[in-house]
Parts: sequence; C-alpha cells; structure tokens
Amino acid sequence: MGGAIARGMAKGTIVPTEDIIVSNPSSDKLERLKADYPALRVTNDNKLAAADADMVIVAVKPWLMKRVVRELNLRKRQVLVSVAAGLTFEDLAGFVADKEMTMFRLVPNTAISELQSMTLIAGRKTTPEQERLMLDIFNEMGMAMLIPEEKIAATTAMTSCGIAYALKYIQAVMQAGIELGIYPKDGMKMVAQSVKGAAELILNNDTHPAAEIDKVCTPGGITIKGVNELEHAGFTSALIRAVKVSCK
Repeated sequence: MGGAIARGMAKGTIVPTEDIIVSNPSSDKLERLKADYPALRVTNDNKLAAADADMVIVAVKPWLMKRVVRELNLRKRQVLVSVAAGLTFEDLAGFVADKEMTMFRLVPNTAISELQSMTLIAGRKTTPEQERLMLDIFNEMGMAMLIPEEKIAATTAMTSCGIAYALKYIQAVMQAGIELGIYPKDGMKMVAQSVKGAAELILNNDTHPAAEIDKVCTPGGITIKGVNELEHAGFTSALIRAVKVSCK
C-alpha cells in the first residue's frame, strides 16, 4: 500500500516528485520504484526519510507501528499519517513524544494502484488547510472523504472491505456466464465494465441506485425477474450482514 501511495503521489500534481522520499527495507522494491520515477528519492533508512519531512506517511502492519514510529523521533511541526488499520489516534499519540502532534488516519483501498481508490481520512489536531491538502492529494488517486474517527470501522467495511464484495459479484456473474457458454476472459471484461458503468451512473449523476434499477426493470421484463430472484435468495441481506460483520 505504501508503494501504491508513493506512485500515486508521483503521478499527481500536488507534491513535486523530487520532494517525495520513500523508505523500505527491500532494495528491490525501491529500485523498481526509482526506475519508474527517477526523480523520486529512496532509502533503506526510515529516520533519514522522515528527518526533514513535513508529512510522514507510515504504511506498515499495525503490530510494527509502535516500533517504527518511535524510532522516527517525530517533531511537533511534522504531520503523522497512519495507514495502519485498527490503531486509534489515542494509540498513535502513545508512540510520539508530542501528544499534541497533528495526525491523520488514512484508509485507502487496493484500487489506489489504479488511481481509483475510495480513501477515507480522519484528522486530529488538524487545520482546515491541512485537511484540504490531504483531500487534494488523495482525490488525485480516486476519491477522498473526511470522516470522524468513530466512523472509520463502518466506512472501512463499506469501502476497503467492500471492494472485495464488489469483486465477488464480478466473479459470481463470470461463473454464471461460463455455465452459459461465455469464455471467462470475455465475461470478466463484460461484467467489470458493467459494474464500472453502474458506479459512473451514481457518481456522475448523484442519483440513487433504486432510481437506476427502476430504469432497467421494465414491467414483465427479464431484469426484474433476476432482481426479484436476488432478493428471494437473500442478496441484500447477505451484503448488509457482510458489511456489519466486517465492522466488528
């Protein structure tokens, strides 16, 4: 995820590529990153990467976060951005010397590699200018939204986990297509584009899914028969339950 964020920032217009420095223990990963973005700076030294940074994005597993952040010796003027799931601002404040440090919690999803992430952002001790900067940076990698910290669990289930549910739908419809004689690669493209089109209808027109479904479901038609069959099989209920259980 850290590499995907670095690539997204390098592709964007907000932060000059030469101002981005990436630290990783894997030299191979850094070399691949450097080959794609020569102006980007790389190192194996976390402290060196963070020393003069205005914003420090830490994208490590939650159980590594305490050790990594403490070793950075961050200062008050710096902004800490955590991509570690499940660690609250209270937890993060225990890892830094200055308990009043500005912090953000960041929840992207895997589509950030395609600049199509739904990225959730919560802030602590932030200014409107800092919040605007975060939104500007991550809106270039898809869509970003500011949320209160207490909503992170629910919205993560909808977006970061939710992308898996959308992919599961694509996989299921592909399987039906194979049974009906459609080649898997063809079916995959057909269904993926259909899902992308459905999303664009919502995002571009600020409409409601129910309104768009009504447009497709003519009385006595084949689509309403399929939609009703989904409801009989518990499709809506299954998705609601999936999101709720992922929120726990």
